Amino acid sequence: MSRARRSNDWGFPRWRGYGSSREATTVRLCDRHGCEEPGNCPAPKAPNSPERWFFCQQHAAEYNAKWDYFEGLEKAEAEERAKAERAESAGYAEASHYGWAGSGDGSRSADEMRALELLGLESDAEFNAIKKAYRARAKEVHPDVKPGDEEAARQFQGLQLAYEVLRQAEERREWNG
Repeated sequence: MSRARRSNDWGFPRWRGYGSSREATTVRLCDRHGCEEPGNCPAPKAPNSPERWFFCQQHAAEYNAKWDYFEGLEKAEAEERAKAERAESAGYAEASHYGWAGSGDGSRSADEMRALELLGLESDAEFNAIKKAYRARAKEVHPDVKPGDEEAARQFQGLQLAYEVLRQAEERREWNG
């Protein structure tokens, strides 16, 4: 004889898990012709339109790659909208220091990225690699090695500035923890 199983909903039917119902669920298919994947990524049909296409993830990526957010706007109007978007999203940039940080994940400033590019390094380079690359490049264009060469002197000054930017950024990271 089978024994009755105990329910975990304490008599309240709405307390059951969301996936435990036995009714059929409706699945919206991708709006791309011939695609049988679920269409769970909404995409606007036109700029500033409430109407949406519903694509699968692959077709949504294709659609968004060609999307022009400022289509049909005058240049001044597009600049104004871009400025408003930046102002609205500025809070996210201010709060970025609360996230997990590490080199190469957006935690480097534009100046640091330009300095790394000047040294020929990737965005996730450690400070020891930065120091090594700076010393190697500086030995090639140092004014004592190439006396009287204005281009080499300019390159050396650029390398010094790049290293100083990266050194100060590393000190700030160590000091902030």
